[in-house]
Amino acid sequence: MFDGDLLAERARVTPDKLALVVLETGERLTYAQLNARAEDAAAQLRADGYRKGDRVPIPGTNSLDFIAKFFGSLKYGTIAVPLSTRATEHEIRQIIDDCSAGSAREDVACLLYTSGTTGKPKGVMIPCRQLYWNGYNTAINWDLRADDVSPLFTPIYHAGGIAAFLIPIFCAGGMMVLHKSFDVHEVWRTIEQERCTVVLGVPTIWKRLMDAPELATADLSHVRWFISGGAPLPYFIIEAYQRRGVAFKQGYGMTEVGVNCFTMTVEDSIRKPGSIGKPMMFTQVRLVDDDGNDVGANEVGEMWIRGPHVSLGYWNNPEATNASYVDGWFRTGDLARKDDEGFFTIAGRKKEMFISGGVNVYPAEIENELVQHPRVNDAAVVAVSDDQWGEVGIAFIVGDVGEEELTSYLTMRIAKYKVPKRFVFVDALPRTPYGKVEKGKLKLLVYPERSEGSLEAQR
Repeated sequence: MFDGDLLAERARVTPDKLALVVLETGERLTYAQLNARAEDAAAQLRADGYRKGDRVPIPGTNSLDFIAKFFGSLKYGTIAVPLSTRATEHEIRQIIDDCSAGSAREDVACLLYTSGTTGKPKGVMIPCRQLYWNGYNTAINWDLRADDVSPLFTPIYHAGGIAAFLIPIFCAGGMMVLHKSFDVHEVWRTIEQERCTVVLGVPTIWKRLMDAPELATADLSHVRWFISGGAPLPYFIIEAYQRRGVAFKQGYGMTEVGVNCFTMTVEDSIRKPGSIGKPMMFTQVRLVDDDGNDVGANEVGEMWIRGPHVSLGYWNNPEATNASYVDGWFRTGDLARKDDEGFFTIAGRKKEMFISGGVNVYPAEIENELVQHPRVNDAAVVAVSDDQWGEVGIAFIVGDVGEEELTSYLTMRIAKYKVPKRFVFVDALPRTPYGKVEKGKLKLLVYPERSEGSLEAQR
């Protein structure tokens, strides 16, 4: 199932349709031309002595070379291993050593290493079945079309780069505009000049695009919708784009399960701001308590996902695989609630939830309120031990505002037990390339004498 050659099939059906614009070089490639580049890359793998099932590290630059090598690897049957451009030499060596060990499974198309916000990155075994099912299911559920144009400015080595939009757009026969990296003014130029119709980003990027002067002046008449993923999206960002008349959706996915798992119509995105929508077709989702029992409507539970878009497990890591993959269900570690209409809303990470005075506290709720303060640019909340309450929150703030003002502000908006007991002001929050806050590093600011491993033990 889904073990064919996507790029070759698209080149067969619409050979002369534009597939890719490379901003750095100015190249504009049709599907036939892009497929030919991938065929050349596959031939080079053969010439270099690679055999089917061998792992092929690919430097993860946003480039035509990466796309050709990735699809060339799929054609030849080797296992692509995209490498982060932000990783240190030591981290790259860890990945190379990990993927080199062990025997390959025939159906693994690529190994995507997780961002490692909670420790050593794990190699997720992605089969072609997952890549293509996600591609076609996303195209159908999100109503992608052959006339869609979308910029790609997020890191392509990440699941959100290669799988979230590039493969789905190729399934639909649309066109991608490849940026070497994110530049706020260049992205706005691309949206206007290439008349982009659908745009995927993460909250930090949408915030930067929102703050740019182009939001007020850009011609957005050709835009069908924008969508955010990778991290929780504050309401005020959604509202800013809606005021410009742009439909703004929020998605959800993980490397292990898709990467896209939910869908919503443009109309629902307006009346359900903040929701990630309903599960895509053929995607099963459960919300469960600590005992694995389903929770009721509007109650918070851990999200478990099952479907043909779920990955095979973690490379060389049966312990982690057995902990997360149970009877076909993937335990996401994300907390969510489902309303009476079947729409889901993320409540936060299970490991980040803490209990203060016997009551559950969700950092994402506090963070959402903090970033709506006019002088707060960014915020994150982590839990620390407390003799009186068991655990309390500490808020890390980027902005020009004081602790007393923030305490007063939050007290008017959330229950007192949720208000952080301490505020730490920093120049920037440590984030992964896809916008997730690295909260382990924030805890090291509170407990500098402790290692990240010991911090994880506290969660």
